[in-house]
Amino acid sequence: MSTSGRGPGTDEPAYEDADRDEFEHEPAPPSPAATRRRVGWRKLTFLPALLVAVLLATWLWFRQADLDALSRNALSDGQVTKALWQHVQLTVISTFFVLIIAIPLGILLTRRMFRKATPVAMAFANMGQATPAIGLLALLVIWLGIGRRAALIGIIVYAVLPVLSNTIAGLKANDPTLLEAARGIGMSPLGVLTRVELPLAVPLILAGVRTALVLNVGTATLAVFGGGGGLGVLITTGITSQRMPVLVLGSILTVALALLVDWLASLAELLLRPRGLEVRT
Repeated sequence: MSTSGRGPGTDEPAYEDADRDEFEHEPAPPSPAATRRRVGWRKLTFLPALLVAVLLATWLWFRQADLDALSRNALSDGQVTKALWQHVQLTVISTFFVLIIAIPLGILLTRRMFRKATPVAMAFANMGQATPAIGLLALLVIWLGIGRRAALIGIIVYAVLPVLSNTIAGLKANDPTLLEAARGIGMSPLGVLTRVELPLAVPLILAGVRTALVLNVGTATLAVFGGGGGLGVLITTGITSQRMPVLVLGSILTVALALLVDWLASLAELLLRPRGLEVRT
């Protein structure tokens, strides 16, 4: 005689069999390898391949182009390499100073003691970007004289706004309950900032840095008017002397550099984003 509630021919309760079947069909948690951040091969190869193709086509065009003496003089003796290297230096140095100015300032302006100063700081940052870049550079040259220093300051002032505004927005967007929970478990204000607030704000901050990088590449072409060099030398030479090959080369190199910088910044966004903020599909 079988006992009620037990499986036929067994001594185990029937509900245990049902629970076992349910657990067997429950999907297993994803392994660490499955949740590891991945960068697709298209992301890694498409844009670099496109840039290589464009630069190769430009080089082949120059090989068969009939350049006059003025064009050859503008492109000879390493002038192109020198201009490109100066442009990279202007971009890297200005972005470095933008980061060490805008991110700490954005953090400071989100603290209770300095929140009232936020409108003033944002007004100055907006003025820096609202002023035409060539006008700002001209004023700096009048004040500081011709040289790389005036060009760098102009580029920095022009690019502070996106990083500053995104830092403030990212920190203000944090869930207050998470911050209260962090304080509730005994974390210091510095610990809450470095271990909770900043990691949550990283995506927005990186988006601002990406915007500033592309802005710096474009604005650095104007450094030539302040004696800062860069690819703007080729562009202005091509315009003033009406030499289309020189103008085309300077323009293509500037566009290629901007796209390359944007691609590298997009990779940094993916790789530096905290894993807990990734959206799994």
